[in-house]
Amino acid sequence: EPFGGSDVAGMRSTAARHGETYILNGSKTFITNGYYCDYMVVAAKTSPESGNKGISMFVVDKNSKGVSVSKLDKLGWRASDTAEIAFDNCEVPAENLLGEEGKGFPYIMQHFALERLLMAINAHARADFALEYAKQYMSERKTFGKHLNEYQALRHKYAERYAEMDMCKIYNFNVAYKLNKGDYPVKEATIAKLTSTKMADEVIYDCLQWLGGYGYMEEYPMARLFRDSRLGPIGGGTSEILREIISKMVIDGKVYKPATQKK
Repeated sequence: EPFGGSDVAGMRSTAARHGETYILNGSKTFITNGYYCDYMVVAAKTSPESGNKGISMFVVDKNSKGVSVSKLDKLGWRASDTAEIAFDNCEVPAENLLGEEGKGFPYIMQHFALERLLMAINAHARADFALEYAKQYMSERKTFGKHLNEYQALRHKYAERYAEMDMCKIYNFNVAYKLNKGDYPVKEATIAKLTSTKMADEVIYDCLQWLGGYGYMEEYPMARLFRDSRLGPIGGGTSEILREIISKMVIDGKVYKPATQKK
């Protein structure tokens, strides 16, 4: 939400029950696929006085009366639309309630591990592609009679960046394995996103540098990779929030448990 960001419990949207409907009011921002979607899953407070225990989830038809959507103009990730959505006395049928009333907060938090892992894998894959592209370019580009990949300074920096990418890739696959077998690796997924998105930013920065002026041109993929990568430390929980979550787990001993169990 505009005033919430990573503070899920701080949301201001409300859904007041009136007979067989809920009246939804509030706004959401930075919503992926919000502009072109047909339906959306919306979290709102059904019991504002209960804090995070008063949040519920609903399925809302985008064409419902009282819903307005505007497309946001982003720095990167332009292949994916991002929207700002407003709800003005939008009527939602009571049957559109997802799960139990008041359980929205744990439902949301439970899926952050998967979202963070997806962002981590997205980051290492982008860095991997950037390194492959830069390696090919450096094997073809000559300066002072030598290919770029023959200069020791560039070779060693490339090796260092590749090692960082590969470490993240292997770690991310390990977290994916844990999720796939039914574990709830909140700490590991949080670490994966924090480290992989930072790594991708640094790797792509260097890869663009190795291409010189061509890296700065939009007709080459490195410019887009550079813009797209910057979302990594922001989307799905900022790096600052992730550091605090990790601190709570490894220093304070906090344990996060899933809201629902797989059958």
